[in-house]
Amino acid sequence: MSEFKKGKIIKVAGPVVDADGMTGAMMYEVVKVGREGLIGEIIRLDEDVATIQVYEETTGLMPGEQVERTGESLSVELAPGLMGQIYDGIQRPLELIKEKTGDFISRGVVVPAVDHDKKWHFDPTVEMGDSLNYGAIFGTVQETPVVTLKLMLPPGMSGKIEHIAPEGEYTIDEVICRLSTSNKTEELRMLQKWPVRIERPFVKKQEPVLPLITGQRILDTFFPMSKGGTAAIPGGFGTGKTVTQHELAKWSDADIIVYIGCGERGNEMTDVLTEFPKLIDPRTGEPLMNRTILIANTSNMPVAAREASIYTGITLAEYYRDMGYDIALLADSTSRWAEALREISGRLEEMPGEEGYPAYLASRLANFYERAGRVITVGEREGSISVVGAVSPPGGDLSEPVTQNTLRIVKVFWALDTDLADRRHFPAINWLRSYSLYTSQVKEWWDTNVGEGWLDMRNEAMALLQKESELQEIIQLVGPDALPPAEQVVLEAARIIREDFLQQNAFHDIDTYCPGKKQFEMLRIMLKHYRLIKDGVASGVPLEKIRALRSRTSLSRMATTPNDAYEEPFERLEKEMVQEMKGL
Repeated sequence: MSEFKKGKIIKVAGPVVDADGMTGAMMYEVVKVGREGLIGEIIRLDEDVATIQVYEETTGLMPGEQVERTGESLSVELAPGLMGQIYDGIQRPLELIKEKTGDFISRGVVVPAVDHDKKWHFDPTVEMGDSLNYGAIFGTVQETPVVTLKLMLPPGMSGKIEHIAPEGEYTIDEVICRLSTSNKTEELRMLQKWPVRIERPFVKKQEPVLPLITGQRILDTFFPMSKGGTAAIPGGFGTGKTVTQHELAKWSDADIIVYIGCGERGNEMTDVLTEFPKLIDPRTGEPLMNRTILIANTSNMPVAAREASIYTGITLAEYYRDMGYDIALLADSTSRWAEALREISGRLEEMPGEEGYPAYLASRLANFYERAGRVITVGEREGSISVVGAVSPPGGDLSEPVTQNTLRIVKVFWALDTDLADRRHFPAINWLRSYSLYTSQVKEWWDTNVGEGWLDMRNEAMALLQKESELQEIIQLVGPDALPPAEQVVLEAARIIREDFLQQNAFHDIDTYCPGKKQFEMLRIMLKHYRLIKDGVASGVPLEKIRALRSRTSLSRMATTPNDAYEEPFERLEKEMVQEMKGL
């Protein structure tokens, strides 16, 4: 802007540019670099020399070109029109850029994040003379058929309504409300801005006692995540990180999905961008994109924008959280984000830490994950952001710094296993290496809303799976037939849980989603079967006869029993199981 003195480039090192003559500039201020006005952000100040990370390709930039200050931090536009959009890492709409520049993004292209010309139907919720505090809702806009956007008073603002626009059609730049504050009159529009590196305020965090139901049996029953919780999915190439996140996006009981493709390969991101618009939301029958925001920043895009992408995504999530919605934020993958940090740190000639990552890697990861939570918002509403971060350790090595630092922060660890994926066991989540620290906190919800004794059943099943793992080492030495009958029963029960409960087909019409009550009943019946065969074998019944029973085949078909009509078949199976065992 003209009121600021312009600086000049003195050094270019990849995405990092040094400029002098920047007296008065602020940390994290957005600047325009070079003749094409490339977007950059100040990340270091040394007297009048500013170090800038540029969010676009810097090829061709030369010393002597001008750097123009804007006086603003890197911010996102918050207004109707965010839902269903596909943005890059700094909230530039990719589809609109394509219309403007073709298949390749031109440098310096400027496209507003939301449509400033489109009219939205505004419905006021307050009247003249009402007194409002920060966070209060003064109107609503039906953004999509499934998302009602609530227009809230901006931070630090309170006063009395002087004017409120009548119900009707307005653009996001038109004044729809005037608020008389203690010293002046404020004009309110549908459009607000918020700096991405600053967390939006809230009153307090709530205990994570409500589970995020995903419909995936191994996640909900064995390693549950709470609303407002944090989880990590580390795994090597081909283990199913992206498919698992697709299932979470489609089936989790969150109101809004924010998907951040952070530095992923172009073909993987293409799959997401082509798949998501076609997905039908099972809860509403509408396209899933009607409650989804996608942020696409592939590995061949500038690294600085990749570093900013997770902050852009979580700021958009906080905006909808403040309205009282439950948000699921899926970041795929934080390893690529950390690699961007490492590259920029190297350009800044900072002292490297473990494996070349900057020493502040752990604090940056913590800063991101700590913005999750189930909170009481400033307007006394309850909302949540649940963050699931995929981690792509090189060669599947979970001891590398990004995975280890992530595990120190998150409360749920879903460990994807290459061996399970090779055996076509999906989801390929290793039940012996994974864990959840929310299990005891969500117990009361499961006992109250699903069934008593959920945690005891879960622990009993886990004990069987752990015992099976111990017995496998003996089997490798002496073979399964050398085991005593009681231990062969454990192997049989664990195999049923492993193959018929933990395995789930994401592409099957019924098995792709399993309601919590059905999960509970399936596990209860499987454990009852275990106790029946344990008693039967103790009474001298050969295990081979038990395996040949018809009820054993029916157990393996429980997963594909229709979700809206499973009670009667399950009850029939339970009676058949008892009768057949009595017959033996």
